[in-house]
Amino acid sequence: MLVSVSEATAPLYALHPGALLRLLGPAYRGLLLKKGKQGPITRMKSRHEATFNWTYDHDHPELRKLYEAAKTSQWNATTDLDWSIDVDPLHPEREIMPDSMLPLKNLPAYRSLPERRQREHRAALAAWMLSQFLHGEQGALFAACQVTEAISWYDGKLYGSTQVMDEGRHIEVFSRYLDEKLGKRYVINDNLYTIIDALMTDADWDFKFLGMQIMIEGLALGAFGTLRQQTREPLLKELLRYVITDEARHVHYGVVALRDFYREVPDSVRREREDWAYEIVVLMRNRFLAHEFYEEYYAHVLSRKEWDEGVLTSEYMEAFRKRMFRRLIPNLKRIHLLSDRIRPHYEALGLLVYENEKAAPDLTSADLLDGE
Repeated sequence: MLVSVSEATAPLYALHPGALLRLLGPAYRGLLLKKGKQGPITRMKSRHEATFNWTYDHDHPELRKLYEAAKTSQWNATTDLDWSIDVDPLHPEREIMPDSMLPLKNLPAYRSLPERRQREHRAALAAWMLSQFLHGEQGALFAACQVTEAISWYDGKLYGSTQVMDEGRHIEVFSRYLDEKLGKRYVINDNLYTIIDALMTDADWDFKFLGMQIMIEGLALGAFGTLRQQTREPLLKELLRYVITDEARHVHYGVVALRDFYREVPDSVRREREDWAYEIVVLMRNRFLAHEFYEEYYAHVLSRKEWDEGVLTSEYMEAFRKRMFRRLIPNLKRIHLLSDRIRPHYEALGLLVYENEKAAPDLTSADLLDGE
């Protein structure tokens, strides 16, 4: 059986034995051993092959076009952002995340707090979310390096090199914002660590594309758009504007690389990828349960089960589910990983309603910046 919506912290189950085997190690290391919380450095063994292309022939027009777009869209985080802006996360008119955007407002323990303490909790939850974005960007940096090595197309390698630069820049801006402006940073969430472990240690190149370019980057694109739309803090709003334009290219890269590949693979291979992708979706949803924040602020007044139920049924989670998955699900369909066999499981999570939304975003569209 697969994980149901009510099993927020349940172990992983996959229909395809290959998908189960691929995820058992990462789940054990991330969810049980909590490797991401055992020190400042974690080492992972990678097993993928590096592919050299000695022809240097331009072999993929779409990726060549994407490479040209990436070259003209590079930005300098030091000079293009105004780091002199005074960020006060407790300022009522310049909050990082407004009350309406968070799952806290329905919690009696939160509503009973004085207004200033409520602002402190909101600022801390914002720091938690941005910390997970930071950790995800480090995973994206390493995955981009692996993808650039593993992909066989010459034009794909050229584009991949620009994504490596993009991800380094994203790490720079999120780290600097957390350190200089919020003064608070959280450790990596166990679910996010499991996802990164799974795609970093897998030997097959397409899992790296699927896990990072389609799943993590696709979710991040929706989350960044939502946060940019809701935040009233000007530096973060501008920072996210730059990051979103990069992320749109990254998602498009994954769709272009995988759509033809998955169309041609045997059914057994496709089923394995479908189940693996579904389990990653569940992990990504569980990532937003914010257990690290819960342990610091609410573990003394709520059980984890009560917290999970409150978050999963909140307007916050409903809004984020809509923003984050409305492009991810169509992209899975576009790369042939949304068959009739797997559809009922996405339906159980309430995600199938997004399958007819736009897939890979229009890289020039204004809807990248308005949370749509």
